[in-house]
Amino acid sequence: MILVRHGQSHFNVHFAKTRIDPGIVDPRLTEEGERQARAAGESLANCGVRRIVASPYWRTLHTAEIIAEALGLPVSIDPRVRERYSFSCDVGSHRAELARRWPRFSFGDLPERWWPEDEESETALAERCRGFRDSHLAENAWDGLLVVSHWGFIRGLTGEAVGNGVALRFDPVGGAAAPAF
Repeated sequence: MILVRHGQSHFNVHFAKTRIDPGIVDPRLTEEGERQARAAGESLANCGVRRIVASPYWRTLHTAEIIAEALGLPVSIDPRVRERYSFSCDVGSHRAELARRWPRFSFGDLPERWWPEDEESETALAERCRGFRDSHLAENAWDGLLVVSHWGFIRGLTGEAVGNGVALRFDPVGGAAAPAF
């Protein structure tokens, strides 16, 4: 399994400068974020990716779109790989709006309003990460899987904090994580 953190978003730029939540809901990628996504797509070309799963946030969907074009693969949406709900950027966009923007993506049974009402605890995040890992282990569905996700989910799953556009190879059996390229 390979995990990629979305490209740089407008929230990331402002928060990095001030460490104050700038109030940007479901932020878009910056030009740098688009560049990071293109670089990730190029670097993943020979990594054996056969399936792409993305979080339903705009920044991950746009990142997944760029990578999917480079790899010639479809994208399906899995809300289990979303960010830990803690900041304004973790308020999502409604399914109908996302489906209009990305009509070729598979949104499955994603509800119209899919993000949580309240801040998610670290314990709840850990349970969600464990559930995602365990379901892919049980189905033996992790080999060839690329997950386009977020800092909090990747940290919760692997223990590693990664920058925007960074990819990790993750072994869900042993729990080891290493740079993908």
